[in-house]
Amino acid sequence: GQPDLYTATIEYRPGERCLESKSLKLYLMTFRNEGHFCEALAVKIRDDVAAALELAAADVTVTLRQKARGGITIVATA
Repeated sequence: GQPDLYTATIEYRPGERCLESKSLKLYLMTFRNEGHFCEALAVKIRDDVAAALELAAADVTVTLRQKARGGITIVATA
């Protein structure tokens, strides 16, 4: 029942639009109390960011690095 904590890295080349940091923070907080697999969450964030920026999903990279828990660290990149 304990939450997994991640460090998120989002990479893209801005075009007409860019992400506002406060909006991004509020968006990421919506996942706080939801259960997600790391890999699926990276893909969801990538797809949502690409849609918001009107970019192809291939032009956005999201990396989630899980903070170590039980001696295991997970890194998922989409």
